[in-house]
Amino acid sequence: YFADGIQDEILTDLAKVADLKVISRTSVMQYKNAVKRNLREIGQQLGVAHVLEGSVQRTGNLVRVTAQLIDARTDMHLWAERYDRDLADVFAIQSEIAKTIADHLQAKISPSEKAAIEKPPTADIAAFDLYERAKALWADVTDPLHAEEKLPQAAQLLDEAVARDPQFLLAWCLLSRVHGALYWTGHDHTQARLDMANVAVQTALRLQPDAGEAHRALGTYYYYGFRNYERASSELAIARRTLPNDAEVFLYTGLIDRRQGHWNEATRNMERALELDPRNLFTLQQLALTYQTQHRYTDAARIYDSALRIVPGDPYTGVLRALVELDWRADIKAFQATLAAVIAENPSAAPDVDNPDYALCERTAAAAARALMNYPRDGRTTEYGINCPRAYWEGVVAGWQGDSAKAQAAFTAARSEVENLLAKQPDFAAAISLLGVIDAGLGRKEQALQEGRRACELLPTSKDAISGVYLTVNLAQIYAWTGKKDLAIEQIAEVERVPNELSYGLLKLHPYWDSLRGDPRFEKIVASLAPK
Repeated sequence: YFADGIQDEILTDLAKVADLKVISRTSVMQYKNAVKRNLREIGQQLGVAHVLEGSVQRTGNLVRVTAQLIDARTDMHLWAERYDRDLADVFAIQSEIAKTIADHLQAKISPSEKAAIEKPPTADIAAFDLYERAKALWADVTDPLHAEEKLPQAAQLLDEAVARDPQFLLAWCLLSRVHGALYWTGHDHTQARLDMANVAVQTALRLQPDAGEAHRALGTYYYYGFRNYERASSELAIARRTLPNDAEVFLYTGLIDRRQGHWNEATRNMERALELDPRNLFTLQQLALTYQTQHRYTDAARIYDSALRIVPGDPYTGVLRALVELDWRADIKAFQATLAAVIAENPSAAPDVDNPDYALCERTAAAAARALMNYPRDGRTTEYGINCPRAYWEGVVAGWQGDSAKAQAAFTAARSEVENLLAKQPDFAAAISLLGVIDAGLGRKEQALQEGRRACELLPTSKDAISGVYLTVNLAQIYAWTGKKDLAIEQIAEVERVPNELSYGLLKLHPYWDSLRGDPRFEKIVASLAPK
Protein backbone atom coordinates (compact mmCIF):
# COMPACT_ATOMS: atom_id res chain seq x y z
CA TYR A 1 0.00 0.00 0.00
CA PHE A 2 2.84 2.39 0.83
CA ALA A 3 4.55 2.14 -2.59
CA ASP A 4 1.24 2.44 -4.44
CA GLY A 5 0.35 5.41 -2.26
CA ILE A 6 3.55 7.29 -3.05
CA GLN A 7 3.11 6.64 -6.77
CA ASP A 8 -0.46 7.84 -6.49
CA GLU A 9 0.60 11.00 -4.63
CA ILE A 10 3.06 11.87 -7.42
CA LEU A 11 0.24 11.47 -9.95
CA THR A 12 -2.04 13.57 -7.75
CA ASP A 13 0.55 16.34 -7.53
CA LEU A 14 1.00 16.38 -11.30
CA ALA A 15 -2.77 16.36 -11.80
CA LYS A 16 -3.03 19.67 -9.94
CA VAL A 17 -1.17 21.41 -12.79
CA ALA A 18 -3.86 22.67 -15.15
CA ASP A 19 -1.31 22.94 -17.99
CA LEU A 20 -0.86 19.14 -18.00
CA LYS A 21 -3.13 16.26 -18.95
CA VAL A 22 -2.60 13.52 -16.36
CA ILE A 23 -4.21 10.08 -16.52
CA SER A 24 -5.87 8.82 -13.34
CA ARG A 25 -4.48 6.06 -11.16
CA THR A 26 -7.13 3.45 -12.05
CA SER A 27 -6.04 3.35 -15.69
CA VAL A 28 -2.32 3.71 -14.99
CA MET A 29 -2.05 0.96 -12.36
CA GLN A 30 -3.28 -1.66 -14.84
CA TYR A 31 0.20 -1.56 -16.39
CA LYS A 32 2.00 -1.92 -13.05
CA ASN A 33 2.62 -5.67 -13.19
CA ALA A 34 3.08 -6.01 -16.95
CA VAL A 35 6.03 -8.29 -17.69
CA LYS A 36 7.00 -6.29 -20.76
CA ARG A 37 5.81 -2.76 -21.30
CA ASN A 38 5.43 -1.31 -24.79
CA LEU A 39 5.48 2.39 -23.95
CA ARG A 40 4.37 3.47 -27.40
CA GLU A 41 1.31 1.23 -27.10
CA ILE A 42 0.62 2.47 -23.58
CA GLY A 43 0.84 6.08 -24.74
CA GLN A 44 -1.64 5.39 -27.53
CA GLN A 45 -4.04 3.52 -25.23
CA LEU A 46 -4.00 6.32 -22.66
CA GLY A 47 -3.87 9.19 -25.14
CA VAL A 48 -0.61 10.68 -23.78
CA ALA A 49 2.76 11.70 -25.22
CA HIS A 50 4.91 11.01 -22.13
CA VAL A 51 5.12 8.23 -19.57
CA LEU A 52 6.57 8.46 -16.05
CA GLU A 53 7.99 5.15 -14.82
CA GLY A 54 9.33 4.52 -11.35
CA SER A 55 9.52 2.40 -8.25
CA VAL A 56 9.38 2.83 -4.49
CA GLN A 57 11.29 0.61 -2.05
CA ARG A 58 11.08 0.93 1.71
CA THR A 59 13.57 -0.64 4.12
CA GLY A 60 13.08 0.26 7.74
CA ASN A 61 13.36 4.04 8.01
CA LEU A 62 14.93 4.42 4.56
CA VAL A 63 13.21 4.81 1.22
CA ARG A 64 14.48 4.62 -2.35
CA VAL A 65 12.45 6.24 -5.12
CA THR A 66 13.46 5.94 -8.78
CA ALA A 67 11.78 7.84 -11.59
CA GLN A 68 12.28 8.32 -15.31
CA LEU A 69 10.41 10.37 -17.85
CA ILE A 70 10.08 8.86 -21.31
CA ASP A 71 8.70 10.19 -24.59
CA ALA A 72 6.23 7.44 -25.46
CA ARG A 73 6.30 8.39 -29.15
CA THR A 74 10.06 7.88 -29.57
CA ASP A 75 11.04 5.81 -26.48
CA MET A 76 13.56 8.54 -25.67
CA HIS A 77 14.50 8.99 -22.00
CA LEU A 78 14.12 12.66 -21.11
CA TRP A 79 15.09 12.49 -17.44
CA ALA A 80 15.92 9.99 -14.73
CA GLU A 81 16.78 10.22 -11.04
CA ARG A 82 17.21 8.05 -7.97
CA TYR A 83 16.45 9.33 -4.50
CA ASP A 84 17.80 7.63 -1.37
CA ARG A 85 16.39 9.40 1.66
CA ASP A 86 15.10 9.05 5.16
CA LEU A 87 11.50 7.83 5.22
CA ALA A 88 10.40 11.13 6.74
CA ASP A 89 11.48 12.89 3.51
CA VAL A 90 9.36 10.77 1.19
CA PHE A 91 6.69 13.43 0.58
CA ALA A 92 9.38 16.02 -0.22
CA ILE A 93 10.69 13.59 -2.86
CA GLN A 94 7.28 13.25 -4.49
CA SER A 95 6.93 17.04 -4.69
CA GLU A 96 10.40 17.33 -6.20
CA ILE A 97 9.56 14.75 -8.84
CA ALA A 98 6.29 16.42 -9.74
CA LYS A 99 7.91 19.86 -10.12
CA THR A 100 10.80 18.41 -12.16
CA ILE A 101 8.43 16.61 -14.53
CA ALA A 102 6.34 19.74 -15.03
CA ASP A 103 9.53 21.69 -15.75
CA HIS A 104 10.74 19.15 -18.34
CA LEU A 105 7.34 19.24 -20.06
CA GLN A 106 7.45 23.06 -20.03
CA ALA A 107 4.19 23.26 -18.12
CA LYS A 108 3.32 26.49 -16.38
CA ILE A 109 2.79 26.11 -12.64
CA SER A 110 0.83 28.82 -10.85
CA PRO A 111 1.81 29.87 -7.32
CA SER A 112 -1.27 28.13 -5.88
CA GLU A 113 -0.47 24.92 -7.81
CA LYS A 114 3.14 25.06 -6.55
CA ALA A 115 1.92 25.47 -2.96
CA ALA A 116 -0.49 22.54 -3.34
CA ILE A 117 2.28 20.31 -4.72
CA GLU A 118 4.66 21.21 -1.89
CA LYS A 119 2.12 20.54 0.87
CA PRO A 120 2.57 16.97 2.23
CA PRO A 121 -0.63 14.97 2.84
CA THR A 122 0.46 14.11 6.40
CA ALA A 123 3.58 13.99 8.55
CA ASP A 124 2.59 10.61 9.97
CA ILE A 125 3.69 7.66 7.80
CA ALA A 126 1.54 5.19 9.77
CA ALA A 127 -1.54 7.39 9.20
CA PHE A 128 -0.66 7.49 5.50
CA ASP A 129 -0.52 3.67 5.42
CA LEU A 130 -3.96 3.45 7.03
CA TYR A 131 -5.34 5.96 4.54
CA GLU A 132 -3.93 4.03 1.58
CA ARG A 133 -5.44 0.78 2.82
CA ALA A 134 -8.83 2.52 3.14
CA LYS A 135 -8.44 4.02 -0.31
CA ALA A 136 -7.84 0.56 -1.80
CA LEU A 137 -11.06 -0.70 -0.20
CA TRP A 138 -12.95 2.36 -1.49
CA ALA A 139 -11.65 1.73 -5.02
CA ASP A 140 -12.98 -1.85 -4.85
CA VAL A 141 -16.54 -0.72 -4.13
CA THR A 142 -18.02 -0.45 -7.61
CA ASP A 143 -21.54 -1.60 -6.76
CA PRO A 144 -23.81 -2.00 -3.71
CA LEU A 145 -22.99 -5.71 -3.46
CA HIS A 146 -19.49 -4.94 -2.16
CA ALA A 147 -20.35 -1.85 -0.12
CA GLU A 148 -21.58 -3.56 3.04
CA GLU A 149 -18.39 -5.61 3.39
CA LYS A 150 -15.73 -3.04 2.46
CA LEU A 151 -17.04 0.38 3.47
CA PRO A 152 -17.19 -0.27 7.25
CA GLN A 153 -13.59 -1.57 7.07
CA ALA A 154 -12.56 1.60 5.22
CA ALA A 155 -14.29 3.80 7.81
CA GLN A 156 -12.46 2.06 10.66
CA LEU A 157 -9.06 2.51 8.97
CA LEU A 158 -9.78 6.19 8.33
CA ASP A 159 -10.91 6.71 11.93
CA GLU A 160 -7.52 5.35 13.00
CA ALA A 161 -5.72 7.59 10.49
CA VAL A 162 -7.37 10.82 11.69
CA ALA A 163 -6.87 9.78 15.31
CA ARG A 164 -3.13 9.64 14.60
CA ASP A 165 -3.16 12.88 12.59
CA PRO A 166 -6.21 15.10 13.14
CA GLN A 167 -4.84 17.48 10.44
CA PHE A 168 -4.96 14.77 7.73
CA LEU A 169 -7.22 16.51 5.20
CA LEU A 170 -7.42 13.71 2.60
CA ALA A 171 -8.37 11.15 5.24
CA TRP A 172 -11.20 13.36 6.53
CA CYS A 173 -12.44 13.86 2.95
CA LEU A 174 -12.49 10.15 2.19
CA LEU A 175 -14.08 9.37 5.57
CA SER A 176 -16.98 11.69 4.72
CA ARG A 177 -17.46 10.00 1.36
CA VAL A 178 -17.39 6.52 2.92
CA HIS A 179 -20.07 7.46 5.48
CA GLY A 180 -22.11 9.07 2.70
CA ALA A 181 -21.87 5.94 0.55
CA LEU A 182 -23.05 3.74 3.44
CA TYR A 183 -26.08 6.02 3.73
CA TRP A 184 -26.75 6.18 -0.03
CA THR A 185 -26.48 2.45 -0.67
CA GLY A 186 -29.03 1.74 2.06
CA HIS A 187 -26.69 -0.19 4.35
CA ASP A 188 -27.14 2.49 7.01
CA HIS A 189 -29.72 4.96 5.74
CA THR A 190 -29.91 6.77 9.09
CA GLN A 191 -29.45 10.32 10.33
CA ALA A 192 -26.60 9.15 12.57
CA ARG A 193 -24.59 7.97 9.54
CA LEU A 194 -25.31 11.22 7.69
CA ASP A 195 -24.14 13.19 10.73
CA MET A 196 -20.83 11.30 10.64
CA ALA A 197 -20.38 12.24 6.99
CA ASN A 198 -21.08 15.87 7.85
CA VAL A 199 -18.63 15.99 10.78
CA ALA A 200 -15.86 14.61 8.57
CA VAL A 201 -16.39 17.00 5.66
CA GLN A 202 -16.80 20.04 7.92
CA THR A 203 -13.52 19.12 9.62
CA ALA A 204 -11.83 18.98 6.20
CA LEU A 205 -13.23 22.40 5.27
CA ARG A 206 -12.01 23.91 8.55
CA LEU A 207 -8.53 22.53 7.89
CA GLN A 208 -8.36 23.93 4.35
CA PRO A 209 -11.43 25.85 3.10
CA ASP A 210 -10.13 26.14 -0.47
CA ALA A 211 -9.07 22.50 -0.92
CA GLY A 212 -10.57 20.92 -4.02
CA GLU A 213 -10.70 17.56 -2.26
CA ALA A 214 -12.84 19.06 0.52
CA HIS A 215 -15.30 20.56 -1.97
CA ARG A 216 -15.42 17.27 -3.86
CA ALA A 217 -16.32 15.55 -0.57
CA LEU A 218 -18.93 18.23 0.20
CA GLY A 219 -20.43 17.70 -3.26
CA THR A 220 -20.82 13.98 -2.68
CA TYR A 221 -22.26 14.71 0.79
CA TYR A 222 -25.08 16.75 -0.75
CA TYR A 223 -25.48 14.12 -3.47
CA TYR A 224 -25.58 11.07 -1.21
CA GLY A 225 -27.27 12.63 1.79
CA PHE A 226 -29.89 14.98 0.41
CA ARG A 227 -30.21 14.48 -3.34
CA ASN A 228 -29.48 18.21 -3.45
CA TYR A 229 -28.05 17.92 -6.92
CA GLU A 230 -27.80 21.64 -7.59
CA ARG A 231 -25.65 22.26 -4.51
CA ALA A 232 -23.63 19.10 -5.17
CA SER A 233 -22.91 20.23 -8.72
CA SER A 234 -21.84 23.69 -7.49
CA GLU A 235 -19.39 22.13 -5.02
CA LEU A 236 -17.90 19.92 -7.73
CA ALA A 237 -17.45 22.99 -9.95
CA ILE A 238 -15.42 24.57 -7.11
CA ALA A 239 -13.38 21.36 -6.78
CA ARG A 240 -12.63 21.41 -10.50
CA ARG A 241 -10.75 24.73 -10.16
CA THR A 242 -7.95 23.11 -8.19
CA LEU A 243 -8.39 19.53 -9.45
CA PRO A 244 -8.43 20.09 -13.23
CA ASN A 245 -7.40 16.51 -14.06
CA ASP A 246 -9.61 14.75 -11.52
CA ALA A 247 -11.64 12.16 -13.42
CA GLU A 248 -13.89 11.56 -10.39
CA VAL A 249 -15.04 15.18 -10.40
CA PHE A 250 -16.21 14.82 -14.00
CA LEU A 251 -17.74 11.39 -13.34
CA TYR A 252 -19.75 12.58 -10.33
CA THR A 253 -20.82 15.69 -12.23
CA GLY A 254 -22.11 13.37 -14.96
CA LEU A 255 -23.91 11.16 -12.42
CA ILE A 256 -25.58 14.27 -10.99
CA ASP A 257 -26.51 15.51 -14.48
CA ARG A 258 -28.20 12.15 -15.01
CA ARG A 259 -30.18 12.46 -11.79
CA GLN A 260 -31.30 15.94 -12.91
CA GLY A 261 -32.42 14.62 -16.30
CA HIS A 262 -29.65 16.50 -18.13
CA TRP A 263 -28.75 13.54 -20.31
CA ASN A 264 -26.54 15.21 -22.92
CA GLU A 265 -24.50 16.92 -20.20
CA ALA A 266 -24.25 13.59 -18.36
CA THR A 267 -22.72 11.79 -21.33
CA ARG A 268 -20.40 14.72 -22.05
CA ASN A 269 -19.03 14.77 -18.48
CA MET A 270 -18.63 11.00 -18.35
CA GLU A 271 -16.78 11.05 -21.67
CA ARG A 272 -14.46 13.73 -20.22
CA ALA A 273 -13.89 11.47 -17.20
CA LEU A 274 -12.89 8.69 -19.59
CA GLU A 275 -10.39 10.95 -21.34
CA LEU A 276 -8.64 11.30 -17.98
CA ASP A 277 -9.19 7.68 -16.91
CA PRO A 278 -9.75 5.72 -20.14
CA ARG A 279 -9.52 2.23 -18.66
CA ASN A 280 -11.80 2.78 -15.66
CA LEU A 281 -14.33 -0.05 -15.84
CA PHE A 282 -16.86 1.59 -13.53
CA THR A 283 -16.93 4.79 -15.62
CA LEU A 284 -17.28 2.78 -18.83
CA GLN A 285 -20.19 0.86 -17.31
CA GLN A 286 -21.89 4.05 -16.13
CA LEU A 287 -21.56 5.71 -19.53
CA ALA A 288 -22.98 2.62 -21.22
CA LEU A 289 -25.88 2.51 -18.73
CA THR A 290 -26.55 6.20 -19.40
CA TYR A 291 -26.90 5.44 -23.11
CA GLN A 292 -28.97 2.34 -22.35
CA THR A 293 -31.40 4.32 -20.19
CA GLN A 294 -31.89 6.69 -23.12
CA HIS A 295 -32.55 3.62 -25.30
CA ARG A 296 -29.45 4.51 -27.34
CA TYR A 297 -28.53 0.87 -27.66
CA THR A 298 -25.93 1.18 -30.44
CA ASP A 299 -23.93 3.57 -28.27
CA ALA A 300 -24.37 1.39 -25.17
CA ALA A 301 -23.14 -1.69 -27.05
CA ARG A 302 -20.13 0.27 -28.36
CA ILE A 303 -19.06 1.31 -24.84
CA TYR A 304 -19.55 -2.18 -23.38
CA ASP A 305 -17.50 -3.62 -26.25
CA SER A 306 -14.72 -1.11 -25.45
CA ALA A 307 -14.83 -2.19 -21.80
CA LEU A 308 -14.61 -5.86 -22.75
CA ARG A 309 -11.53 -5.17 -24.86
CA ILE A 310 -9.88 -3.81 -21.69
CA VAL A 311 -11.15 -6.56 -19.34
CA PRO A 312 -12.18 -9.43 -21.65
CA GLY A 313 -13.06 -11.80 -18.83
CA ASP A 314 -15.09 -9.48 -16.61
CA PRO A 315 -18.29 -11.45 -15.93
CA TYR A 316 -20.51 -8.53 -14.90
CA THR A 317 -19.63 -6.43 -17.96
CA GLY A 318 -20.20 -9.42 -20.23
CA VAL A 319 -23.69 -9.91 -18.81
CA LEU A 320 -24.45 -6.19 -19.06
CA ARG A 321 -23.47 -6.31 -22.75
CA ALA A 322 -25.81 -9.26 -23.30
CA LEU A 323 -28.66 -7.39 -21.59
CA VAL A 324 -28.44 -4.68 -24.25
CA GLU A 325 -29.81 -7.27 -26.69
CA LEU A 326 -32.63 -8.14 -24.29
CA ASP A 327 -33.59 -4.49 -23.78
CA TRP A 328 -33.19 -3.55 -27.44
CA ARG A 329 -34.61 -6.52 -29.36
CA ALA A 330 -36.26 -8.69 -26.67
CA ASP A 331 -33.54 -11.24 -27.52
CA ILE A 332 -32.95 -13.42 -24.46
CA LYS A 333 -30.46 -15.78 -26.16
CA ALA A 334 -27.38 -13.58 -25.63
CA PHE A 335 -28.15 -13.31 -21.91
CA GLN A 336 -28.67 -17.06 -21.59
CA ALA A 337 -25.46 -17.92 -23.45
CA THR A 338 -23.32 -15.35 -21.61
CA LEU A 339 -24.70 -16.30 -18.21
CA ALA A 340 -24.12 -20.01 -18.83
CA ALA A 341 -20.53 -19.35 -19.94
CA VAL A 342 -19.79 -17.10 -16.94
CA ILE A 343 -21.20 -19.54 -14.38
CA ALA A 344 -19.41 -22.50 -16.01
CA GLU A 345 -16.06 -20.69 -15.89
CA ASN A 346 -16.52 -18.96 -12.52
CA PRO A 347 -19.35 -20.39 -10.38
CA SER A 348 -18.63 -17.92 -7.56
CA ALA A 349 -19.71 -15.07 -9.87
CA ALA A 350 -23.27 -16.44 -10.11
CA PRO A 351 -24.77 -14.32 -7.28
CA ASP A 352 -23.40 -11.15 -8.92
CA VAL A 353 -24.64 -11.83 -12.44
CA ASP A 354 -27.78 -13.98 -12.24
CA ASN A 355 -30.59 -11.51 -11.63
CA PRO A 356 -34.11 -12.93 -11.12
CA ASP A 357 -35.53 -9.86 -12.87
CA TYR A 358 -33.93 -10.97 -16.13
CA ALA A 359 -34.19 -14.69 -15.46
CA LEU A 360 -37.99 -14.27 -15.37
CA CYS A 361 -37.79 -12.96 -18.94
CA GLU A 362 -36.63 -16.46 -19.92
CA ARG A 363 -40.12 -17.57 -18.82
CA THR A 364 -39.09 -21.09 -17.78
CA ALA A 365 -39.35 -22.76 -14.39
CA ALA A 366 -35.73 -23.91 -14.70
CA ALA A 367 -34.43 -20.35 -15.20
CA ALA A 368 -36.46 -19.06 -12.24
CA ALA A 369 -35.20 -21.90 -10.01
CA ARG A 370 -31.59 -21.22 -11.10
CA ALA A 371 -31.85 -17.51 -10.30
CA LEU A 372 -33.40 -18.18 -6.90
CA MET A 373 -30.66 -20.68 -6.09
CA ASN A 374 -28.01 -18.08 -6.99
CA TYR A 375 -29.70 -15.24 -5.12
CA PRO A 376 -27.99 -14.37 -1.80
CA ARG A 377 -29.87 -15.67 1.25
CA ASP A 378 -29.47 -12.32 3.01
CA GLY A 379 -30.88 -10.44 0.04
CA ARG A 380 -29.16 -8.18 -2.44
CA THR A 381 -28.82 -4.40 -2.29
CA THR A 382 -30.06 -2.87 -5.50
CA GLU A 383 -28.70 0.21 -7.25
CA TYR A 384 -31.59 2.10 -5.62
CA GLY A 385 -30.21 1.48 -2.13
CA ILE A 386 -32.77 -1.05 -0.94
CA ASN A 387 -31.93 -4.56 0.21
CA CYS A 388 -34.39 -6.73 -1.70
CA PRO A 389 -35.13 -9.90 0.31
CA ARG A 390 -34.82 -13.31 -1.30
CA ALA A 391 -38.36 -14.00 -0.07
CA TYR A 392 -39.66 -11.28 -2.41
CA TRP A 393 -38.41 -13.14 -5.47
CA GLU A 394 -39.67 -16.43 -4.08
CA GLY A 395 -43.10 -14.81 -3.89
CA VAL A 396 -42.88 -13.44 -7.44
CA VAL A 397 -41.84 -16.81 -8.86
CA ALA A 398 -44.48 -18.74 -6.90
CA GLY A 399 -47.20 -16.30 -7.98
CA TRP A 400 -46.15 -16.55 -11.63
CA GLN A 401 -46.25 -20.35 -11.38
CA GLY A 402 -49.74 -20.25 -9.86
CA ASP A 403 -48.81 -21.43 -6.35
CA SER A 404 -50.75 -18.82 -4.40
CA ALA A 405 -50.18 -20.39 -0.96
CA LYS A 406 -46.41 -20.41 -1.44
CA ALA A 407 -46.50 -16.87 -2.84
CA GLN A 408 -48.47 -15.61 0.18
CA ALA A 409 -46.02 -17.20 2.62
CA ALA A 410 -43.00 -15.79 0.79
CA PHE A 411 -44.44 -12.28 0.44
CA THR A 412 -45.39 -12.32 4.15
CA ALA A 413 -41.78 -13.12 5.05
CA ALA A 414 -40.50 -10.41 2.69
CA ARG A 415 -42.93 -7.90 4.18
CA SER A 416 -41.56 -8.53 7.65
CA GLU A 417 -37.99 -7.82 6.48
CA VAL A 418 -38.95 -4.56 4.76
CA GLU A 419 -41.02 -3.45 7.77
CA ASN A 420 -37.97 -3.95 10.00
CA LEU A 421 -35.99 -1.71 7.67
CA LEU A 422 -38.70 0.96 7.69
CA ALA A 423 -38.85 0.91 11.50
CA LYS A 424 -35.35 2.42 11.44
CA GLN A 425 -35.76 4.47 8.26
CA PRO A 426 -39.46 5.46 8.02
CA ASP A 427 -39.16 7.86 5.06
CA PHE A 428 -36.99 5.62 2.87
CA ALA A 429 -38.88 5.92 -0.43
CA ALA A 430 -37.39 2.83 -2.10
CA ALA A 431 -38.34 0.68 0.91
CA ILE A 432 -41.90 2.09 1.02
CA SER A 433 -42.25 1.39 -2.70
CA LEU A 434 -41.05 -2.21 -2.32
CA LEU A 435 -43.48 -2.68 0.58
CA GLY A 436 -46.25 -1.49 -1.76
CA VAL A 437 -45.31 -4.07 -4.40
CA ILE A 438 -45.23 -6.80 -1.72
CA ASP A 439 -48.66 -5.74 -0.40
CA ALA A 440 -50.00 -5.88 -3.95
CA GLY A 441 -48.72 -9.45 -4.13
CA LEU A 442 -50.48 -10.18 -0.84
CA GLY A 443 -53.76 -8.75 -2.13
CA ARG A 444 -53.68 -5.82 0.34
CA LYS A 445 -54.80 -3.48 -2.40
CA GLU A 446 -55.50 -0.24 -0.56
CA GLN A 447 -52.30 -0.39 1.46
CA ALA A 448 -50.31 -1.20 -1.68
CA LEU A 449 -51.76 1.80 -3.53
CA GLN A 450 -51.10 4.14 -0.60
CA GLU A 451 -47.51 2.94 -0.26
CA GLY A 452 -46.74 3.14 -3.98
CA ARG A 453 -48.14 6.67 -4.22
CA ARG A 454 -46.44 7.76 -0.99
CA ALA A 455 -43.05 6.65 -2.32
CA CYS A 456 -43.57 8.67 -5.52
CA GLU A 457 -44.54 11.72 -3.47
CA LEU A 458 -41.40 11.41 -1.35
CA LEU A 459 -39.14 11.13 -4.39
CA PRO A 460 -40.81 12.33 -7.60
CA THR A 461 -39.17 12.13 -11.01
CA SER A 462 -38.78 15.92 -10.92
CA LYS A 463 -36.41 15.49 -7.95
CA ASP A 464 -34.53 12.45 -9.27
CA ALA A 465 -34.73 11.34 -12.89
CA ILE A 466 -33.31 7.89 -12.06
CA SER A 467 -34.80 6.78 -8.74
CA GLY A 468 -38.02 8.73 -9.31
CA VAL A 469 -38.68 6.82 -12.54
CA TYR A 470 -37.91 3.52 -10.77
CA LEU A 471 -40.59 4.33 -8.16
CA THR A 472 -43.02 5.25 -10.92
CA VAL A 473 -42.43 1.88 -12.60
CA ASN A 474 -43.07 0.19 -9.23
CA LEU A 475 -46.37 2.09 -8.97
CA ALA A 476 -47.32 0.87 -12.43
CA GLN A 477 -46.55 -2.68 -11.25
CA ILE A 478 -48.76 -2.15 -8.18
CA TYR A 479 -51.60 -0.92 -10.40
CA ALA A 480 -51.18 -3.96 -12.69
CA TRP A 481 -51.16 -6.40 -9.76
CA THR A 482 -54.20 -4.83 -8.11
CA GLY A 483 -56.29 -4.97 -11.28
CA LYS A 484 -56.16 -1.24 -12.09
CA LYS A 485 -55.23 -1.69 -15.74
CA ASP A 486 -56.09 1.84 -16.87
CA LEU A 487 -53.85 3.41 -14.24
CA ALA A 488 -51.04 0.91 -14.94
CA ILE A 489 -51.05 1.70 -18.65
CA GLU A 490 -51.22 5.45 -17.98
CA GLN A 491 -48.23 5.12 -15.67
CA ILE A 492 -46.21 3.15 -18.23
CA ALA A 493 -47.02 5.72 -20.91
CA GLU A 494 -45.80 8.45 -18.56
CA VAL A 495 -42.55 6.58 -17.92
CA GLU A 496 -41.88 6.09 -21.61
CA ARG A 497 -41.94 9.84 -22.20
CA VAL A 498 -38.57 10.16 -20.39
CA PRO A 499 -35.34 8.11 -20.39
CA ASN A 500 -35.93 4.97 -18.35
CA GLU A 501 -34.96 1.33 -17.85
CA LEU A 502 -38.40 -0.06 -18.75
CA SER A 503 -37.33 -1.32 -22.15
CA TYR A 504 -39.00 -3.03 -25.09
CA GLY A 505 -37.57 -6.37 -23.93
CA LEU A 506 -38.83 -6.05 -20.35
CA LEU A 507 -42.33 -4.99 -21.39
CA LYS A 508 -42.54 -7.75 -23.98
CA LEU A 509 -41.18 -10.61 -21.87
CA HIS A 510 -41.44 -9.90 -18.13
CA PRO A 511 -44.26 -11.62 -16.21
CA TYR A 512 -44.89 -8.41 -14.25
CA TRP A 513 -46.94 -7.13 -17.18
CA ASP A 514 -48.81 -10.31 -18.15
CA SER A 515 -52.15 -8.96 -16.89
CA LEU A 516 -51.90 -6.09 -19.42
CA ARG A 517 -51.21 -8.22 -22.48
CA GLY A 518 -53.85 -8.08 -25.15
CA ASP A 519 -54.96 -4.56 -24.19
CA PRO A 520 -54.50 -2.48 -27.39
CA ARG A 521 -53.13 0.49 -25.42
CA PHE A 522 -50.43 -1.60 -23.81
CA GLU A 523 -49.56 -3.38 -27.04
CA LYS A 524 -49.26 -0.01 -28.80
CA ILE A 525 -46.68 1.15 -26.23
CA VAL A 526 -44.73 -2.09 -26.63
CA ALA A 527 -44.80 -1.81 -30.43
CA SER A 528 -43.60 1.79 -30.28
CA LEU A 529 -40.42 0.63 -28.50
CA ALA A 530 -39.63 -2.19 -30.93
CA PRO A 531 -36.37 -1.80 -32.92
CA LYS A 532 -36.96 -0.03 -36.18
